[in-house]
Amino acid sequence: MKQAHEAQPMKAGEFIPLMALLMSLVALSIDAILPALPLIGEDLGLANSNDAQLMVGVLFLGLAIGQIFFGPMSDSYGRKPAIYLGLVIFLAGSVISALATDYTLMLVGRFLQGIGASGPRTISIALIRDQYEGRAMARIMSFIMAVFILVPTIAPALGQMILQLAQWHSIFYSFCLLGTIALIWFALRQPETLSLENRSPFSRTHIWGSIKIILANRQSRSYMIAAGVVFGAFVGYLNSAQQIFQDIYFITDLFPLYFAVLALSIGIASFVNAKLVIKHGMRKLSQTALVAMTILALGFSLMVALTNSAPPLWGFMAYMITSFFCIGLLFSNFNALAMEPLGKIAGIASAVIGSVTTFICMAIGVTIGQIYNGTVLPLVSSFAILGLISLLIVFWVERKSTTAIGSQPTSR
Repeated sequence: MKQAHEAQPMKAGEFIPLMALLMSLVALSIDAILPALPLIGEDLGLANSNDAQLMVGVLFLGLAIGQIFFGPMSDSYGRKPAIYLGLVIFLAGSVISALATDYTLMLVGRFLQGIGASGPRTISIALIRDQYEGRAMARIMSFIMAVFILVPTIAPALGQMILQLAQWHSIFYSFCLLGTIALIWFALRQPETLSLENRSPFSRTHIWGSIKIILANRQSRSYMIAAGVVFGAFVGYLNSAQQIFQDIYFITDLFPLYFAVLALSIGIASFVNAKLVIKHGMRKLSQTALVAMTILALGFSLMVALTNSAPPLWGFMAYMITSFFCIGLLFSNFNALAMEPLGKIAGIASAVIGSVTTFICMAIGVTIGQIYNGTVLPLVSSFAILGLISLLIVFWVERKSTTAIGSQPTSR
């Protein structure tokens, strides 16, 4: 009888949506509760509306911490057991959040949700890296991101629909339902991709040694820092989106629609990237998108600062759609570029890269959210500043890489 890891791999038509579902539990946990943040904060006795943003921030904290554990675990015991454990913790956190009667317990549940969701999120990337590499990996990641982005486009609408039919607690019960579906589907259909002979000991020496290899690699180190910096602006948007649309543009019931439009621009970019990356390469597409996003952000933030007034809704949406399209090109490529040199330690590499990126973007995103002052300036200026920093990092590492190989341009 064949071992699990010797089973035939899933066809792309099933593999892509399954990986997208596993990775989307994080986005689902964030976006579906956005319409309910004011109501949850009111029910749990919050005095400062900005404090409700911590329900997003603490999930990112759990996500960052959990990845450090699940990556090495998957390299030692296999991909499937690590994802099983993560999904069980995610389900437990969802139940705790649903039953929370005070804000502290809510944050505990959200923290556990983040830890649990980090398992499927991290190990899914390792599963992909086990079976694909280079541009093929970037292509598969782009298709997964294109499917994955359907979740944030519908999640706020799902949350709002649940609020119209039941109390906010039911949103967390819906997480339990989808987590259970993911667990059963994954258990029945996905073969193990890490054979016994390729597994590493679960020891502090091995983990620390792998971390040193990852951090010593210039390409991996630079791209995960650049990703954390530029995605910090995106997390800042997630933290303050509900307040911006409600306080500045007086949009409440239609918030899921506007949120979906912006999320859809990321999905379209991921699909476009899947089509273009084979021809143009990850580096060229990433650099072009980052330059465009930074220049656009600098111009828009300068306009907002000089006029000292909120831009019209159509202008804000046009700016954000264009910026999010650029971010959509960066998501898959930055991650693939960071993972590219680390195929032999894909599990822990995915964990460390994901954890460091998440810590950086969480800290930046929470800061952006907390300095929300009733205007869009903190958000749009952060896109400009962080885009510029990320751009400098990318230019530095690519210049160093070109010099190191005798000024021969890379094809990737």
